Amino acid sequence: MEKLKRGETFDDVWQQVSKGFEQIFQLQNISPTEYMKLYGVVFDYCTTSNSNPISQRILRGATTQPVSRNRRLNVNEGAKLNGEELYCRIKNYLEVHLEGIFQKGVDLQGESLLRFYVDNWERYRFSSEVANGFCRYLNRHWVRLEYDLGRKDVYEIYTMAIDVWRSVLFQPMHQQVTSACLQLIKSQRQNEIIDTRLIRGAIESYVKLGLINIAFVPANNEKIMPRSLAVYKECFEISFLEETETYYRLKAADIVRYSGTEYLNKVAQLFDEEVHRAQSYLHSSTVEVLESKIEKIFLMDAVRTLAKSLVSDENITDLAVLSRLLSRAPNANAVLRKILEEHIHKNGIDAITRVSSTAINDPLLYVETIAEVYTKFYKFLQEAFNSGQGFTLAFDDACRRFINDNAVTRAAGNTSKSSELLAQYCNTLLQKGKKNITDEDFEEQSDRIMVVFAYVADKDVFAKLYRNMLAKRLLFQLSASDDSERSMIRKLTQVDGSLYTCELRTMFQDCVLSKILSDEYRASCESNKLHDNFDFCVMVLSSNAWPVSAPPNIVLPDELNVKYDMFTKFYIEQHKNRKLTWVDQHSQGDLQTLYTKPKYILRVSTYQMAVLLLFNKLDRWTVEGIQEETQIKIILLLQVLYSLLKIKLIKCPEIITDLSEDNFKETDIKPDYHIQIDEDFKSEKLRVNLNLPSKALKQSQIESLTHNLDRDREMVIQTAIIRIMKVRITLNHASLMQEVIQQLSSRFQPKIPLIKKCIDALIEKEYLELDFILDSVVMLSAMSEEKQLVVFTKDDRDQIATIVRELQPNEDSIAFRELSQTINVATGMLPQKVIPTVLQLCAA
Repeated sequence: MEKLKRGETFDDVWQQVSKGFEQIFQLQNISPTEYMKLYGVVFDYCTTSNSNPISQRILRGATTQPVSRNRRLNVNEGAKLNGEELYCRIKNYLEVHLEGIFQKGVDLQGESLLRFYVDNWERYRFSSEVANGFCRYLNRHWVRLEYDLGRKDVYEIYTMAIDVWRSVLFQPMHQQVTSACLQLIKSQRQNEIIDTRLIRGAIESYVKLGLINIAFVPANNEKIMPRSLAVYKECFEISFLEETETYYRLKAADIVRYSGTEYLNKVAQLFDEEVHRAQSYLHSSTVEVLESKIEKIFLMDAVRTLAKSLVSDENITDLAVLSRLLSRAPNANAVLRKILEEHIHKNGIDAITRVSSTAINDPLLYVETIAEVYTKFYKFLQEAFNSGQGFTLAFDDACRRFINDNAVTRAAGNTSKSSELLAQYCNTLLQKGKKNITDEDFEEQSDRIMVVFAYVADKDVFAKLYRNMLAKRLLFQLSASDDSERSMIRKLTQVDGSLYTCELRTMFQDCVLSKILSDEYRASCESNKLHDNFDFCVMVLSSNAWPVSAPPNIVLPDELNVKYDMFTKFYIEQHKNRKLTWVDQHSQGDLQTLYTKPKYILRVSTYQMAVLLLFNKLDRWTVEGIQEETQIKIILLLQVLYSLLKIKLIKCPEIITDLSEDNFKETDIKPDYHIQIDEDFKSEKLRVNLNLPSKALKQSQIESLTHNLDRDREMVIQTAIIRIMKVRITLNHASLMQEVIQQLSSRFQPKIPLIKKCIDALIEKEYLELDFILDSVVMLSAMSEEKQLVVFTKDDRDQIATIVRELQPNEDSIAFRELSQTINVATGMLPQKVIPTVLQLCAA
């Protein structure tokens, strides 16, 4: 790198730099050696010490403190002294250079002017980038220092060159250049061949010039990038969009004569051509605005009429064209999605209405009707709309609406009817029946279940009913297949998460562990030589997973008591910290008749067994005597006796058992009636099952479940409220309700009155507190929007009460301001505008 010679002046430096600029801006070849020499000249100029004659010629009022000839100045200090003159000379050179170029093109018009502008812009921009390279040291130090000291009119050499172009050449020419660009675009729309490079070059200059609108000097060696589109938008885009709208409004009047598919294809062609042009040579930000313009001109009104007709006719071909066309038109696309949603919803409602009178009690018909509508329109969605995301959401919304609100749910009087029928359908599919279904059929039907399950709003109702039905299938060995049960639970988990099916999986796990436990118990009995006169099998259930309640106390037969005690002792030895509660109402066993020929094996419940084994002691019992001996509640006992009388296993002389079912009821059995074994009992089967549970839950049982569900929902809502308030600490009433709805909407749709009831319950339980003053405001002046839930301390509440009592403030007094300030400091939640009402209440 060549050093400045002693005695060299600034004119000597500028002579070398200007020569380099002349070569660069005249596009003459410059060798690497010459380029590095220019870099060295600028570097030495910026870093030469004050004693150098160059510096002494430039200094104006600078200190004359002597320095060593060979010592370099601090970089920032030297740059400040030796940069401005060179910067100004370069700027003057560029202004003179561009003025000469401007004079050559001042009389040009149209495409000639545009070509002149673009060609010179490309050469000038390239030359400016090259010149910026060998002036990099000037940029990094003198320019940066001046900018940091507050001079916002100083730019790096490249940015300064662009600024000079704007003032000398762009400002007087840009209107003619823009007009020439718009004329070329119009010619291309009329299928003429144009040179798109000219438009692209002009647009590039507009975008680059936008950089000057923001005062910005990049960091060292950082490439300068455009940061603003103001010039582009003001000088080109506004005019372009106006011209485009005018052109296409005339075009719309020309193609309006086309109908249906022809119109769509013509608009699609125009849309594609215009967007392609914009993407070819305009800035990307214009494409979205341009699409919106064309959409407004051609599509908004047409879509509302045309789309309704196409969707109503389910014209897949034309809808596919329309959906592709609207993929770039968000507003018109939204109209089409809404039309599709309403069409699917109407078809779903109509389909269920046609079968509602039967489907309300027929889960199979109800679910299959929904599945048919779903399958039909899912295929329609794929073919016509290629399963686009927006259309899929519209499809989901339509399904969710007609599944949860239709003729069946309205007739039932509750939105959870869909969940009830779906649970019953699952039970029918999974329990043992007369017809065995293949794996393929099961997969098909279980997929139908998942379709409906994904859309039902009251998933907690379904979960509760499904759990009860699963419990019966497992307890009474009524499941058609364990694999099918596991498959169904796995699918439910995939749709709604593992937490939703946690209890169901626990129930299955209990069944597996119970089999292992029973085997261990038998092995223990054999090793201890405890011989049994009957087989004894136990299922140990987790109390928090199974929907079974604590049973009423009954007196078990001695034969069962012995086995109960033996197993209890065995279990407690293995699990010392656990407690067994025998669930007799769900237990069952086999009894063999010894008084009949042939000998029958009876599958009976524990209650039935307790009653029948009494006849080993006496041949004849009164109803009252049976109740005293077994301690079975009279209501349950009458049900047991009724079932045994109906099959003529026992008889009652006071009752004629061959009466029709309508004439024989449980209430006909009186406490003083006598019961005895019917020795003439006959059955076509040797194994008789007397303990068959009902195939479906009775309506009364379902009502009981849904009644309990309301209490469960209250607990879930209260839990959500506490969870939210622990995080938020303070939250207004409306926001709290909104967050609760958002958190619980995946399980059920919580109702506003129920949420308010839960909030009040938590306040009453003192999980949350309301300031008593503000609570009065809410109740008496109905300012519910001011309601704030806060975790208060007792000291805060007592402090506010004391202030109110002692100050007895009035709105115009200092005491009022003190009260307002103190309450706000203490609670951080009392709104200023409720203070006057508080004072009125205090005065009252």
